[in-house]
Amino acid sequence: QVQLVESGGGLVQAGESLRLSCAASGRFFTSYTMGWFRQAPGKEREFVAAIKWNGPTSYTDSVKGRFTVSRDNAKNTVYLQMNSLKPEDAAIYYCAVDSVRRSAVLPTAPLRYNYWGQGTQVTVSS
Repeated sequence: QVQLVESGGGLVQAGESLRLSCAASGRFFTSYTMGWFRQAPGKEREFVAAIKWNGPTSYTDSVKGRFTVSRDNAKNTVYLQMNSLKPEDAAIYYCAVDSVRRSAVLPTAPLRYNYWGQGTQVTVSS
């Protein structure tokens, strides 16, 4: 059974940083793309970043240059380093597992991901 547990969220001021972690259970981790999504109140869940099983990454335009996604396969953990946070980054952040093993692409659609964590709240004050 796949379990994902996010941590690292909190309340910060604009311009500050946070590092989110997503710990995964199971043997699947090293063969699947991992994604980060976020959902603000009243808005749809949106793609933030993803990292393929073999390293390549992708970001939504609004976080490029500020956020960095990484993974430690030995620890079954994926990270999202968030720098220069803005009030518009405030949301619940979720990590998720791609439904396709060793995918050749970096999927951005939530429907492509079939396991999700419970989310961690990020609040950014101005």
